[in-house]
Amino acid sequence: MKTKKDLTTTLFMLLLAIAYANTINAQTKADALLGEWLSEKKDSRFLIYKQDQKYYGKIVWGTGSDTKDSKNPNVKLRNRELIGLTILHDFAFDGEDAWEDGTIYDPREGKTYTCKVTMKSDDELNVRGYMGISMFGRTEVWTRVKK
Repeated sequence: MKTKKDLTTTLFMLLLAIAYANTINAQTKADALLGEWLSEKKDSRFLIYKQDQKYYGKIVWGTGSDTKDSKNPNVKLRNRELIGLTILHDFAFDGEDAWEDGTIYDPREGKTYTCKVTMKSDDELNVRGYMGISMFGRTEVWTRVKK
């Protein structure tokens, strides 16, 4: 027969196991956006990666004729190559289905916007850039690149 102490220990271990499983599940969900994505216009590819518990994205391929960051408002940065340029910065997973508190830089306009990323499905991302209020923005759907 189990004692009260044995039952308490068993209950504690069960709760600890559940908490650990939830942590693993949340981390797996948070990392679901990692990988390579194709823009809605199919003219650019982005690699989304994780660094120091934040998520970033850089251009890894593009079809445009402009290979430099020529529209950057900072004149000193206009000679940067677009390939390899990080355009998604500092995203944090909200614990459910979105990556928030980040920014997206649009090299076509030379502007940076607040951005929110949500997964539409395992293979589609909604990338919403906006200024101020989210309703005054634009959403692009990016598609996962299959390897």
